[in-house]
Amino acid sequence: MIVIPSKHFEKAIKKLPTKIRASLAERLRMFMEDPFDSLLNNHALKGSLRNYRSINITGDYRLIYEEYDKKTVRLIDVDTHNGLYEK
Repeated sequence: MIVIPSKHFEKAIKKLPTKIRASLAERLRMFMEDPFDSLLNNHALKGSLRNYRSINITGDYRLIYEEYDKKTVRLIDVDTHNGLYEK
């Protein structure tokens, strides 16, 4: 799988606590092996984010991404659930 981080995603990572960055790295590894691993809770979003999908990083942190095709995704943002969906 080809994973392309957006500039916004790269900036968001720098703001994350160290523990969350470690969890993100592990979940991205899992995602690259099996995007639909049950621990990721991979699901389509609705409303203004309907072109994106989300995976769980921790109980509260989520990663939003966009599929270009079956082999290529672009990482859009990572933040808490409220931080992402109450914008």
